[in-house]
Amino acid sequence: MEALKKIYKKHGFELICVPTQEEALSVAMSFIKPHMSIGMGGSTTVKQIELYDYVTSRKDITLYNQYEPGISMEENVQRRRQGLVSDLFICGTNALTKNGELVNADGSGNRVAAQIFGPKKVLIIAGINKLVENVEEGFKRIRDVASPKNIERMNNVAISMGKEPRYNMSNIGKKFAYINGDEEGRTTIILVDEELGY
Repeated sequence: MEALKKIYKKHGFELICVPTQEEALSVAMSFIKPHMSIGMGGSTTVKQIELYDYVTSRKDITLYNQYEPGISMEENVQRRRQGLVSDLFICGTNALTKNGELVNADGSGNRVAAQIFGPKKVLIIAGINKLVENVEEGFKRIRDVASPKNIERMNNVAISMGKEPRYNMSNIGKKFAYINGDEEGRTTIILVDEELGY
């Protein structure tokens, strides 16, 4: 993993490798300071390590939480926009390559937009299952693994709310991003040696 850290450092990314999701949560918590503004992108991994629960429990930060139950779609969109100019943006990634690149697909685009530009700091949480050889494998992973699982998850949520399932391969990932580097110090990736997320 030391070699991988060096590769990511050359691309401007800080890569922190941890063995468990419990340690990932501990490291992630250290990035959250009082009086910060925080945005979030959709991420099963962030929920799995219980970082979402931790962030929503903090009363000393400003959280632009588009996942808060009961808010209108207008408010949801407004919070996503506010997240793009936050102090810290927390999200997952669809794939990260052994060459130091990030590969993502997004429905609305706020997650990939934030990874590219806007928030002062980006914190990405990823399981080892997201690590792929190259960009081509990253897009293949999105098509064959992440998208089908996310479609199933989102349609199940819609059904549980009494709505028609409407997610499919044509609308779940309308915006794609390949990121080959960032301003040094802006993006930190916590890579967990466990299978997490989609």
